[in-house]
Amino acid sequence: MRTTLTLEDDVAKLLLHVRQSKRASLKAIVNEALRHGLSRMTSPAGPRRRFETKSVSLGDCLIGNVDDVAEALAVVEGETFR
Repeated sequence: MRTTLTLEDDVAKLLLHVRQSKRASLKAIVNEALRHGLSRMTSPAGPRRRFETKSVSLGDCLIGNVDDVAEALAVVEGETFR
């Protein structure tokens, strides 16, 4: 099959680099890259690893009411609030 592709600059640089390192034709490199990429895109995703966040103690709250934004800002800025 013949077709025309417009490649972005970064892709063209990578193709040129791979082509020079493997000393292969552009056609061979593009076909190999497409086969590899398309097989990864169409294969089912493997099992995902479970991620767990470890809990840590943050200590006691420095202010009595964290719902009071003015008090929280005063504590952070170092002002005495009461």
